[in-house]
Amino acid sequence: MSALQPSSGKSQAAPATTYDVVVVGAGFAGMYMLHRLRGLGFSVRVYEQGGDVGGTWYWNRYPGARCDVESMQYSYSFSDELQQEWDWSERYAPQPEILKYANHVADRFKLRSDIQLNTRVDRAVFDESANCWDVTTADGKRVNAKYVVLATGCLSNARMPDIKGLSEFKGKVYHTGHWPHEAVDFTGLRVGVIGTGSSAIQSVPVIAEQASQLTVFQRTPNFSIPARNAALTPEEREAFRAKYPEIRRFAREEARNGIYTDMPDRGALDDGDNERRSKYEARWARGGLTFMSVYNNLAIDKAANDTAADFVRQKIAEIVKDPETAKLLQPNNHPIGSKRICIDTDYFATFNRPNVKLVDIRSNPIEQISANAVRAGGKDYEVDALVLATGFDAMTGSVAKIDIRGRNGLTLNQKWAEGPKTYLGLMSAGFPNLFIITGPGSPSVLSNMIVSIEQHVDWIADCLAYMRNSGVDAMEARKEAEDKWVAHVNEVAHATLYPQANSWYMGANIPGKPQIFMPYIGGVGVYRQICNEVAANGYEGFAMEAAEERQKAAVS
Repeated sequence: MSALQPSSGKSQAAPATTYDVVVVGAGFAGMYMLHRLRGLGFSVRVYEQGGDVGGTWYWNRYPGARCDVESMQYSYSFSDELQQEWDWSERYAPQPEILKYANHVADRFKLRSDIQLNTRVDRAVFDESANCWDVTTADGKRVNAKYVVLATGCLSNARMPDIKGLSEFKGKVYHTGHWPHEAVDFTGLRVGVIGTGSSAIQSVPVIAEQASQLTVFQRTPNFSIPARNAALTPEEREAFRAKYPEIRRFAREEARNGIYTDMPDRGALDDGDNERRSKYEARWARGGLTFMSVYNNLAIDKAANDTAADFVRQKIAEIVKDPETAKLLQPNNHPIGSKRICIDTDYFATFNRPNVKLVDIRSNPIEQISANAVRAGGKDYEVDALVLATGFDAMTGSVAKIDIRGRNGLTLNQKWAEGPKTYLGLMSAGFPNLFIITGPGSPSVLSNMIVSIEQHVDWIADCLAYMRNSGVDAMEARKEAEDKWVAHVNEVAHATLYPQANSWYMGANIPGKPQIFMPYIGGVGVYRQICNEVAANGYEGFAMEAAEERQKAAVS
């Protein structure tokens, strides 16, 4: 008898509702997964812990929040009608507009009827006798599903810092990754911002315009490039739309990071000093993430990388008037691009304002927080409100919050205790019929996320259709294929400069988290080709169990 089926007896609870697929998360990944599976005739239930769709764009509402990939590219490509009709207002879409787009998609494709909001998935247990999952939500309700797809997002688990006295602070405390839905007004307040990652780099200039005094507590300075954000003209939108077929093809097949841009044909040291500086100046003037595409060897050659890093450090020195502050803002402990490069609007110039102060907490660590101050290096900095820009438990944090139990009761957290192990970032050995969208071991956070999301969703949807049509009851990654893939991911990473940075790519921002390079750095196009070949070869590296085999085993 299946462990999921209740035994006879009046006191037993009613059988759980059954779906073909349970999807966890209703961000861009979960919504597209639902759309694809519906089209294939699967019954689907999506559980979303937030109060609406949108994923990371539902939670991250901090001042100045916007995407660092241009809006015309940070958008779905699966529907040409959608990409032709939606008018993005700016080069880089602000958070409210991206959330509006997500809601438009949910309504346009009538997705809401299969999405249950304000519902957290607490537990998922694989029943080996029935080859299906028993899923329990936070309110204690259970459902059965043949397949579970984790669309939990890579940057959706806000990390609260462990700072002595934080609970004693009498003012308001905000986390950039879990911002209030109502407007926050800092006018006339003394505000402290802890952290100088991407969310701080975006929010600090906005908060500085309101606060009477802004104190920024920095442990590690970050490289940041001007966004050069601007309103999009109708002509610019139309020109982009006309090129969409080529832009999307290039992003999927040729671009390492899934972003359409000019591809370099040489390394940084192949040009003379003047020519090289001229190219850096042109990319600085253009703005955006494509600064790192000036040359083809910035990620692999330290001497080449130094030329780009020195250029940006010099720009910081030119912008920031106080030499001491400028020096503190100049990154010097990691190669440029080895942490996700930031893009900003007037971040460095903000430190020229008389009401903004930078505190170096690497040399003067935060000791504690009192009722109305942050103490660092023995000095109290009085604040009325605190903004924690302390990032996320990236890539694995949201998955780790769910008690996932596979074969023989093994939990995914136990298996990943020494670092996440997957095959292609899609599945983990010992956890049949459990799929991960943009999981560790895939390009995910090193790419335009929507390009990677669409690729994973399409692969998973095709895989489920294949299993159904072939009479396959269970599928899981083979351990040897998984081990080989994990080794390949790390081998490719260590051929670059990326592991030289203590970044959240490595899990280095979470105390005690194993430091293993999590995303696949081989490029979106290369990765897509690998995934396609695996599928074409009968899902090579995956173990398949046919329904007939299981039935025969049960009888014998």
